[in-house]
Amino acid sequence: MAKWGLLRRSIVGDRDAEVYKISFVFPNGDKYEGDCTRTIEGVLERSGYGVHTTPDGIIYQGNWKNDKMNGFGRLEHPSGAVYEGEFYNNMFHGTGTYIFTNGAKYTGQFCENKLQGNGEFKDTQGLEWDGTFHYTAAPGLKLKLEM
Repeated sequence: MAKWGLLRRSIVGDRDAEVYKISFVFPNGDKYEGDCTRTIEGVLERSGYGVHTTPDGIIYQGNWKNDKMNGFGRLEHPSGAVYEGEFYNNMFHGTGTYIFTNGAKYTGQFCENKLQGNGEFKDTQGLEWDGTFHYTAAPGLKLKLEM
């Protein structure tokens, strides 16, 4: 059952939009606490800042727009993998950092959940690499040497 109340009134585009602070449990057990707005059709959708958690331990903290992860956020998996950065329509998209379960870390560009563009990779041995990434390939990747 959703619990919500008027938090503040703000301007969105050319119309007034009421922003509500809600706490909602979905039928599958997922929980959302944060901001939402009412669509023209009268449906409440996540919009603004909020925290979404799943029963199996996935946690998203960040911005929402059109009921999807959009803007800056942090997604944590129970495995230990973490993504922090830009989201677009529920996907890693833009600049971000992904920490793999083995401790390796990629910082750079993402496109629709894929490593895509300039980035830096720190492997499990602590070696740092940089170059251009294309999903699982990184032709021309160079080891960064500190002298």
